Amino acid sequence: MKITKLLICLAASLHTIEAKTFVPKQTLANTHHRTQLQTDSLANSLLSQVKRGGSTKASTEVKTTETTNMSAPKQGLPDAVKLIIGAGGIYGAFLYYGSLQEDVFRYTAEDGSSFKQAWFLQVLEALANVIIGFVGMQLMGPTKNIPLTMFGISGASQVSAKACTSLALANGLSFPVATLAKSGKMAPVMAGSLLLGGATYTVREYLQVAAIIGGTAIVSMGKKKGGSTSNSTLGVAYIVMSLVLDGVTAGFQKRLKAETAKVGVKPKPYDFMFWTNLFMCLTAVVVALGLGEFTSGLAFCTANPEILSNIVKFALCSAIGQSFIFYTIANFDPLVLSTVTTTRKIFSVLLSIFLKGHSLSATGWSGIALACGGIVSELQAKASGKKGKAHAH
Repeated sequence: MKITKLLICLAASLHTIEAKTFVPKQTLANTHHRTQLQTDSLANSLLSQVKRGGSTKASTEVKTTETTNMSAPKQGLPDAVKLIIGAGGIYGAFLYYGSLQEDVFRYTAEDGSSFKQAWFLQVLEALANVIIGFVGMQLMGPTKNIPLTMFGISGASQVSAKACTSLALANGLSFPVATLAKSGKMAPVMAGSLLLGGATYTVREYLQVAAIIGGTAIVSMGKKKGGSTSNSTLGVAYIVMSLVLDGVTAGFQKRLKAETAKVGVKPKPYDFMFWTNLFMCLTAVVVALGLGEFTSGLAFCTANPEILSNIVKFALCSAIGQSFIFYTIANFDPLVLSTVTTTRKIFSVLLSIFLKGHSLSATGWSGIALACGGIVSELQAKASGKKGKAHAH
């Protein structure tokens, strides 16, 4: 009889509460059926009540509530907290990454020599990413049957682009100019698409690219007398080469996605991180050995432990920053990631100017404003396009 009364009470209460609401503790405290064996006994009693003409609806609701109580998933972190973690990690890792990269190539040893081994640096950076990527891939589960040929080609072009950026810094191009110039990577992509693909672009897109390139050029010419190292012609040549390779890499990455889709494989983020950086590392090792940068790079780092410390931290920041990028991709729309990474570049430029002693004239600052305006306009256009697609659906 006690069980029958309990069932009646539960059935009545379930009409006024949501399915996810737990059975009140007060009610549970009045029963002696707390063990699994006793719960099974209660279920059997329920069935017998139904067979005797009891309320099927009541018994179903009780079962639904009990199942919900047992399997209700725990709520994750709020989106605001996730955004703080993702964006904060990207900002922290890559702002420090940029600062360390500048420190490495501005370092001068006691004998007046400086670090020029860009390919040796890429070996260490890619190796750190391979390690973190491998750990993440094992935790998330590796994807099988990935077509590795396009990973190899994409990795080789990507590490070449990064090495050219480092070589630009090593040959006198200032960090703010290099960073702003890299923000104009849409230029070679547009040029390639126009010449080879017959693509069309809006006037706004042309103006955005023109603003970034024009602003970068103004910054490079707008340094005050007595400022830091001037921008060399060779440094400019390397950054242009890096931009071209960025465009090539983008094309290879599209082909990589097409190849994986063709074979019915969808690599996870850490698959991309591991395999891309593995081929980046192998490419950098081959080039560094061919140029003799392994021995000269190790010798320089051995003779100057301070720069070795900066290089190790630089490589770790790269790997950690990549992990936060993948965390953000997993939890938010790509536009959120684009917003974070784009604004990060602007802050990297400003931090470098204020903390590394770059002196800009009024003309230089106008160039900064023009380039940043182009970057923000590009970002706003992406946001508008995303909203337009959402309304279209």
